[in-house]
Order: sequence, then structure tokens, then C-alpha cells
Amino acid sequence: MIETRDIRVDYGDVTAVSDVSLSVAPGEVLGLIGPNGAGKTSLISVLATLREPTYGDARIAGLDIFENRAAVRRVIGYMPDLAPVYKDLRCWEFLDVFARAYYLDRRDRRARIDACIDIVSLEGKRNAMAGTLSRGMTQRLVLAKTLLHDPSVLLLDEPASGLDPMARIDLRNLLLRLGAEGKTVVISSHILQELKEFCSSVAIMERGRLVLNGKIDDIVANINMTRRYRVETLGPVDAAASMLSSLESVSGVETDLRWCDFVLDAGDERAAEILAQLVREGTPVKAFYERRKGVEDVMIEIGASETS
Repeated sequence: MIETRDIRVDYGDVTAVSDVSLSVAPGEVLGLIGPNGAGKTSLISVLATLREPTYGDARIAGLDIFENRAAVRRVIGYMPDLAPVYKDLRCWEFLDVFARAYYLDRRDRRARIDACIDIVSLEGKRNAMAGTLSRGMTQRLVLAKTLLHDPSVLLLDEPASGLDPMARIDLRNLLLRLGAEGKTVVISSHILQELKEFCSSVAIMERGRLVLNGKIDDIVANINMTRRYRVETLGPVDAAASMLSSLESVSGVETDLRWCDFVLDAGDERAAEILAQLVREGTPVKAFYERRKGVEDVMIEIGASETS
């Protein structure tokens, strides 16, 4: 549904996006992750047909986004970060302005506005002035606007910004539903915790480059090929560390006051044998478990905590 090839965006001497090639399948919810300044917003702006790249190609729903901008804009819904609203309009009036801009049929317009208000849980604010809304409520209103024309592709730039915990849960459930309905979603954030519960895939950006891309399950499986275990004890770990260091299948032993980490080049049966041996030799084991990495660990390892 979305294809980019070698997209580059320059601002004078600064390269915000560098040769990004990306593919997003229909119905996929892609989390575009990276620190502030990584190039996420610039890339989304290109996909939303709002910015010309320095070079590169992109297609959405089979349409070249540079040659068919009007057609592309009919199939995408774009929600920028901190989008402005017309403060002197009531919420339903604000949505009506955009419903007309999207050429929604007059007979269906009110029903669609009411449906989108219900989707984002703004029923109690239908007649409130847009300028009186909190930041979180404003985010909901802009999301309702983004859904008005029932786009097949959603480009959401930091949509969870300013939302309270319950609103974040509502957003998660909404995006899960949209993905199940076959809509393609690209949602950016610098906070992975916001995305990992509902994204089917991730693309991690750092300093304008795409450093990791793929299905979350595949990424986690690949980064967990090396098995690292932790032993937590009730006393000093010196004896446990010494024993572990002597084993052929163990490497990378690291210790602290009350825990010992090690890499195991073997399966679960060998892990169980090591635990039994620790207990037999008198180590007061408090916990013994495999330390599985997540995508957060990968971001740290590749240096994604740095900003451009």
C-alpha cells in the first residue's frame, strides 16, 4: 500500500531523511520510531504530499504521490503533530468544514460527523467551542477530522501526544480496529511504549536513516538468537560467577552485588541443569530467568537515543 525508494530530504546543508526505502502492506500498522530529530515528521510530510523530497520515489495505493497528488490525498488521512484548530467554531462545525472540503455528500455529512465524534469519544463535546478543548481533547478532534472521508491509509504524526492514559487506551483500540478493517496505518512516536501494543511492524529511524525495519515478532526473534540469563541471589554472587565461568556452554559472565548475567550457548535443558547445579553447590538462588531483549534494547544498542 505504501512504497518508498531512496527518499531523501534536505534542508540546506542538513539532511533530515537519507535514502529511506520502505514498504508497508495493506492492513499493516507500522510504528515509525525514533528520537526527536530522527526525520520521522519529514518522511511523513513527504508521504502526505506536503513536501517535495530532494530525490526519491514514493507510491501510495499504487499512485505516484508526486504525479497524482489529488488522487493520493483522497485515499490518505493525515494528522500532523500539534495540528491547529479553528478555535471560534464548535466541534461539529469544525468537522463540517472539513467534511465539505472532502466533498462528502450533503445527505451523509451529518451522520459521518456524528460517527467520527463517537469513534474518538467526543460525544460530550459536540457543541463545545474548539478553542476551549484541552490538548488531549484537541488531539481527539483532529483525529476525528482525519477519519471523516474514510481513508484507506492513515499517516499519524505523534497522535498520542497530550492524551491521558484512558485516551491512549482508546487510541490503541481504535488503531487495532482500523488495522483489522484493512486500513494501512503509519504512526510515529519517539516513545516505543506507545506503539508496541498495537503495531504489527516497526521502522526505526536515527539521524535520518532507516536502521531497522520489519515485523515486530521477526525482529524480537532475531535479536534473541543469543540467549542471556540472569541469576539473582540472596547473598554474594562470587561463587556462582566462578562456577558459571568454568562451564563450556557459558560465556559473557557479568556480575553485580546480587545478580549474575551470562550467555548460554545451549537450550532449555542445559539451563535447567545449570540452575540445579547452582542450588546443589549452595547458591541461595532468588530468581533464574532468561533476559529476552525487546525492540527497546535494539534502539539503545544502535544508538537511537541520540538526536540528529
